[in-house]
Amino acid sequence: MNRALPFVFLLALSAPAFGQTVDSHGAKQLSDDLSRYVGKQAIDKGILKVSLEGGAYKILFDFKALAASFPDQKLLKLDFAPYALMVKPRSDGAWDVSMDFSQSASVEFNGPEGLQSTQFSIKDGKGSGVYDPNLAAFTSGTSSMAGMTMASKDAKQHMEASTGAGTATIAATKSATGGVDFTTSQKVSSFVEAINFDDPESGLKFPVTVRSPELSVEASGKGVRTKPLLDLLAFGVANEDEATLKANQAQLKSLLLAALPLWERVEGTYGFKDFAVESPVGNFGATQLSTAFGADGVAQNGKITYGIKASGLTVPQQLVPSWSVALLPTDIDLNFGGANIDLDSMAKKAIEAFDLNQDPPLSAEFGEQLKVDFMAKTPKVVLGHSTVKNKDTEIALEGEMTFPGEKPEGNVSVDVAGFDKLVEGLQEAAKSEPEVAQYVPVALMAKGFGKTLPDGRLEWVVNAKADGSVTVNGVMLKPADPAVDDSVDDSDGGDDDGGDASGGSDNGGAGAKLNP
Repeated sequence: MNRALPFVFLLALSAPAFGQTVDSHGAKQLSDDLSRYVGKQAIDKGILKVSLEGGAYKILFDFKALAASFPDQKLLKLDFAPYALMVKPRSDGAWDVSMDFSQSASVEFNGPEGLQSTQFSIKDGKGSGVYDPNLAAFTSGTSSMAGMTMASKDAKQHMEASTGAGTATIAATKSATGGVDFTTSQKVSSFVEAINFDDPESGLKFPVTVRSPELSVEASGKGVRTKPLLDLLAFGVANEDEATLKANQAQLKSLLLAALPLWERVEGTYGFKDFAVESPVGNFGATQLSTAFGADGVAQNGKITYGIKASGLTVPQQLVPSWSVALLPTDIDLNFGGANIDLDSMAKKAIEAFDLNQDPPLSAEFGEQLKVDFMAKTPKVVLGHSTVKNKDTEIALEGEMTFPGEKPEGNVSVDVAGFDKLVEGLQEAAKSEPEVAQYVPVALMAKGFGKTLPDGRLEWVVNAKADGSVTVNGVMLKPADPAVDDSVDDSDGGDDDGGDASGGSDNGGAGAKLNP
């Protein structure tokens, strides 16, 4: 994150090149252009400085000057060298950018847990790239460092982290649908983070160390509206006081609409190799561990996806009964998220309706109606195809849930390969562990509900309707809840314990079966 700061800093603050000659007039013009995004006070107070150096412009961001400008001075100590960017206009209207972000810094301040301190250092941090102001993005860029360390401490926790060498790249092009398409990649070696929980009040002491020889981050975006977002930033700087903001809210609404949908799609993956966690209760590990995230922008039919993958999982065997060790998963692939998410209608209605001259700008009634409209589009909670497996068994799941009438309705497909192996393991364990015997009839009953597929797997298709009924492979497991007659007068002492007149109806069915 610290190595990315110079890139993000320039992304937010750059302005189009006004000419190719590097001189004092150009430095003044660049300073004025940048003030549109940081405010004139930032220039006057020395937070941002532009000067000439070696045929280029030096943009200096002074953290100490920034801290001194805060009205509430909670900082007790700040030792943070300024960040400097060297920028030079190119003949094609873009900027050549270079930086040295090596750093050794410390901060002390009064936080919610009392005195807190943080120190970090970046060794031999360097970066360069080409920034296109017409795209408000880096068309290309690379950075590297020799290593990084960080430590923080408060009354209940002490954390130390370090990495070895790392590299990062970024690239962007003009999107065919507007905005910018970008990709970025980062790799860091020898990641270590040690956290020591030490709470004097509870007496809890629990040190944990996380290790990985390689940490990688991959991210991409399509149609990111970088220019409209910068216009919003400039508007915020130019309309800092409440009266001006209220007077110009029509312009604000126009800028907000211009920034939609923010992006078409952004995705990212965070991964570790040979991930290990050392703790007092034993060591946990995975040969590969990654998390993934994806989100559509403000769309009428948006999707959000999350994923967690792990292979070669290990846990301390002393934490689980000996008979269950063979049943523990070694690999997981979990995928979930949402679909049919209409943020576009919500955003546009809210932008049109808000009035900064009212308190609150949006009425409570409007918020309730917005919620009703959102649910009417039938958003879904989605369980994507997911698997949990070990050497003998693989469990696969897939399904979705909706909320017609604010009551849940869903269907899930579960299939298992190696179910007989699982039962055999329970039966064998029951010979020496009597408590395991109670699980055997449950497993056999579940098998009885299952459907044998051509490849030998067992499948269960579970449908839960909004009326409260539940079926498994078409067999009724639980009937619909009794219907409640809302016409009954509560004054007669009857107990209306919930439900509605449609509670016993078949409200749309269970939906289509999802095949794993």
